[in-house]
Amino acid sequence: MARTTSSALLLTFTIIFSMSSLLSPSLSDSTDAFVFGGCTQEKYVQDSPYESNINSLLTSLVNSATYSSYNNYTIMGSSTQDVVYGLYQCRGDLSMPDCATCVARAVSQVGVLCAQTCGGALQLQGCYVKYDNTTFLGVEDKTVVLKKCGPSVGYDMDAMNLRDAVLESLARTGGPYRVGGSGNVQGVAQCVGDLSVEECQDCLSEAIARLKSDCGTADYGDMFLAKCYARYTTGGPRAYSKAHSDKNTNDGEKTFAIIIGLFAGVALVIIFLAFLGKVFRGNGKIPGFLALIILLSYLFIVISDCQYCFSCMQQVNKLFPAFSKASA
Repeated sequence: MARTTSSALLLTFTIIFSMSSLLSPSLSDSTDAFVFGGCTQEKYVQDSPYESNINSLLTSLVNSATYSSYNNYTIMGSSTQDVVYGLYQCRGDLSMPDCATCVARAVSQVGVLCAQTCGGALQLQGCYVKYDNTTFLGVEDKTVVLKKCGPSVGYDMDAMNLRDAVLESLARTGGPYRVGGSGNVQGVAQCVGDLSVEECQDCLSEAIARLKSDCGTADYGDMFLAKCYARYTTGGPRAYSKAHSDKNTNDGEKTFAIIIGLFAGVALVIIFLAFLGKVFRGNGKIPGFLALIILLSYLFIVISDCQYCFSCMQQVNKLFPAFSKASA
């Protein structure tokens, strides 16, 4: 099995997703909202020792998240080709139950996203999970994984000065998890737990500098490097953006449910007409009262199917929230 480097994992993602624009600007309250994910191109053989080691690793990550907000593991194999490295990290403000829930959700999603690939990474709003067949643990990596800048609000010197002041305070604040804010500006930054203090500071300084230069006058910005991230929003209270996002999602679900209902109704009517055609084939006509019944039945079926399908969509979203986010 060919081996990959840590930076190659990020540069050779076969799948890169970003749904930041569907979430509240930068600082969503939802811990399980999808941010980005990707997989290496290299695949492993099904039912191989490497697959067994990946399963052991991911199980260890989920179990560890019930009592620690960060951990890393190395699962050894009978040969160097079967060794797998991995880590998880929760956002610094999460409680342990929320951390455990987030990591379990991330592991579940990365298992689907990166099925049979040797390496994968997935970032949710509240946590991060990564594994690979080449060690990346303790290695500083400032590769840009995701950059997302909101729409420009025009050059407002006061607003930009306030934004820059918040970002500069994040750069000066110590610790792996940093938050700050002033007025409507909020900021957050975090390093992956395997970096040293010096490496963390270096990584965050890079992310913050890129955020300021690349996002310019944007009303929000996200800069995810391989081992750290920095984010800000100038959008004020987050409740409005989240409510707006939820409204768009619900409208889309209703439209989808209506379309399904219409197709189902049409299909049932066609089947019913075909049946009646056989019954009344002798005179070639369908009595008027039956035609009226068919029309009323069709309307009833469409309305019922729309309500039923919308109810089903709501249940799917509760059981499989990752599906609803990916579909959005």
